[in-house]
Amino acid sequence: MSPPEQSHSARPIGLSMLIISCVLGIGLLTLFFDNLLERRENPNQNPVSTTGNDGSVVVELRRNPQGHYVVGGFVNDSRAVFLLDTGATDVVLPEELAQTAGLERGYPSRASTANGDVVVYAATIAELQIGDILLTDVRASINPAMTGKTVLLGMSALRHIEFMQRGDALTLRYIP
Repeated sequence: MSPPEQSHSARPIGLSMLIISCVLGIGLLTLFFDNLLERRENPNQNPVSTTGNDGSVVVELRRNPQGHYVVGGFVNDSRAVFLLDTGATDVVLPEELAQTAGLERGYPSRASTANGDVVVYAATIAELQIGDILLTDVRASINPAMTGKTVLLGMSALRHIEFMQRGDALTLRYIP
């Protein structure tokens, strides 16, 4: 085999390696920036809890760039993202998450939302958890029109929690 043939056959291998490297690099950059955007949207993905001398559980939340308090947690054993909404009467879940969490549709009713009136179904969440705050038997509504894993954390849960806002921080305090 002469030297020109060797370099000619090595070109496709080098080109293939370059293409594979570019695809891997783009994939890694996509994962990195996707994670960065997710942390920006929800700066409270894994909230840290502290316990007060009185046995209270305290969770500090930071506001996201849109001015909302978003926090990771659980509905029963299913991972969820909560958006604190003091204007919502109940905790409101998308139907897909409600099914994953094992919630059953109860009686239907009409609810007024920012997007108009919708039919929602009554439900009860056995366990709702944010950090070490654990609420049981929380009244909820299943909204078939909602998508994703974002749950509106309404007053049926928040009425059990003391909260105080100072600057860009919101302190949740729960006394079991």
